[in-house]
Amino acid sequence: MTSRRRWVIGLVMVLLVSCVTVNIYFPAAAIQKAADQIVDDVRKAPEQTPEPTPEQPPQQSPQKKSLLERFHIVRFGPAEAYAGAVDVNVSTPAIRALKASLANRFPQLQPFYAKGAIGETSNGLIAVRDVGALSLKEKADVNRLVDEENRDRQGLYAEIIKANSLAPTQVGEVQRLFANSWRAKSSPGWWIQQDGGQWVKK
Repeated sequence: MTSRRRWVIGLVMVLLVSCVTVNIYFPAAAIQKAADQIVDDVRKAPEQTPEPTPEQPPQQSPQKKSLLERFHIVRFGPAEAYAGAVDVNVSTPAIRALKASLANRFPQLQPFYAKGAIGETSNGLIAVRDVGALSLKEKADVNRLVDEENRDRQGLYAEIIKANSLAPTQVGEVQRLFANSWRAKSSPGWWIQQDGGQWVKK
């Protein structure tokens, strides 16, 4: 093989690789939507399903989507942000078990939310705020419940990262998105921590 031919082949390979964009990105919108649903499930909020209207076009079946549309990984052409709808996996056995544990604990946490003893933080966890009005037993109970709740929430976030092949370093972003949902869906009178760290009563 002549040096000129090798040079031409090398140039073609470089051009081909430059046309392929491996688009690994963080599906924030999809995770926020999943977080909203999970918080509703945990707190037993009624699910609101919009009634279909005749004007709505039929949804494309998954079988008719292209390989690129289904996997959202490799795109051809110039590098660009991919803004298509993405589904995240939040239905693994581990995630379902953690959701059930959170849902079972929520009725025990509700009185402490109402008393202002605990509140929703800006990083997707809960924190003890003011236990001055609680009995000794209630203080012990709230500390135990907060520890258990935060352990399950951290486990949930880690499992979502794992189930969707996201980078472990993105767990903080998952927590931030869940914090949005936990706080937004808190009841009036509960304490929530703003992004700047200030505590306010909702």
